[in-house]
Amino acid sequence: MLKEDFPQLEIQILKLSIMYKYFFLLLFPFLIISQENNQVYEVLSYDDFKNQISNNKVLLFDVRTMEEYNNGHLKGSVNIDFYEEELFNKFFKKVEKSKPIYIYCRSGNRSKKSSEKLKELGFVKVYDLEGGYKNWIIKSN
Repeated sequence: MLKEDFPQLEIQILKLSIMYKYFFLLLFPFLIISQENNQVYEVLSYDDFKNQISNNKVLLFDVRTMEEYNNGHLKGSVNIDFYEEELFNKFFKKVEKSKPIYIYCRSGNRSKKSSEKLKELGFVKVYDLEGGYKNWIIKSN
């Protein structure tokens, strides 16, 4: 290679570098959007929720207060109080994000808010009990 060829080579490298930057800038938003679309949040009816959690191997969380939990809860559920924000975040950061999460609260309000937090933390599938524990008690009697 001759000395005269270096400026031409530098120009080609610069063009490729610019092309890769634009490609990345154009592609990156699509990667983020496609990742967000893979997340699932679904409110399940009593029957659907009951059927899906009947397998004891699911991750089932009660996001009510400890007092509410102690007054009655779904068998196999773990209590993580939505209002204890620091504990909530710390706990769920350690849970595997690719596994489906089943959550409930008293009426559905806190579990809806919890699902938003869980999506922000990177959980892919979050299932919420329609009407919460209150609905569970009514439907199971």
